[in-house]
Amino acid sequence: RASILVLGPLLAKRGKARVSLPGGCAIGERPVDLHIAALEKMGAAVSVQHGYIEASSSRLNGAEINFKSVTVTGTENILMAATLARGRTVINNAAAEPEVSDLARFLRAMGAYITGDGTPIITVEGVDELHSADYSVMSDRIEAGTFMCAVAGTGGKLRLHNAPLKCMSSVADALVTAGLKVQDLGGVLEISSDGRLNSADISTKPYPGFPTDMQAQYMAIMTKAQGTAVIDENIFENRFMHVAELKRMGADIAVKDGRAVVRGVKELSGAPVMASDLRASAGLVIAALTATNTSEISRVYHLDRGYQEFDKKLRAIGAQIERV
Repeated sequence: RASILVLGPLLAKRGKARVSLPGGCAIGERPVDLHIAALEKMGAAVSVQHGYIEASSSRLNGAEINFKSVTVTGTENILMAATLARGRTVINNAAAEPEVSDLARFLRAMGAYITGDGTPIITVEGVDELHSADYSVMSDRIEAGTFMCAVAGTGGKLRLHNAPLKCMSSVADALVTAGLKVQDLGGVLEISSDGRLNSADISTKPYPGFPTDMQAQYMAIMTKAQGTAVIDENIFENRFMHVAELKRMGADIAVKDGRAVVRGVKELSGAPVMASDLRASAGLVIAALTATNTSEISRVYHLDRGYQEFDKKLRAIGAQIERV
């Protein structure tokens, strides 16, 4: 993410960019061809060589961009590039994620002309320059959802301040169906559970559907839910790598063709497991909190890319967890 997301703004601001091809979690293909094709349509000369994307343009021109599939980072990249392009840019099949709208609001605070964010069609009228602005970034809905899953799985009560419930409805609905109690106290989200859950199916989809970034955490709590849950992963083809680790802890999960069938078991047993990616790490931590005995989770550097002091926050609310 970090590398590819500076491509658009660097090109628009400096007329030249050389950025590394993205790495990150090995959860499936994350092709950058949509980004490149869109920038080329805006007049950029782009080449990919030796693991780097090199792009140049004296000034980008507005264009009609038709994404063949929904891409969050692609939408964000072109949104930033288009703010300083000459003329109008229309992004069709744009991502509607709340983070895209948050970025649009930030850019508008800096003087950009953007309409349609939050819908599949975003229009940008290019300006000659942006100015400085003060802006508060939205709260992390995935972190909030992760704590909701932790409470659902372990039991207890927690208050989440500034949790963006309005853009978390798919996660909240699934967890309420499973047995979590959720109450909106106006800026504060109170969640509670007795730790006993019922199985509930989910299917990951682009926003406003159930986010793929919450799938591992949700699967972790379904391992002990009463009944059988069917989890369909429709975004990334390799996003079930945490299944093998959950099975080491005693989970009953069968995977075939992007579908996981999770049959609830009486208990999980602590085991040494390995994190394969960011959200899988969080899922394994939640599973370990609900399991008997002690678990050891290795390769938690994945976790640190998406959660700030996750172990300290959990310890502050009663978890027996330490980083070694």
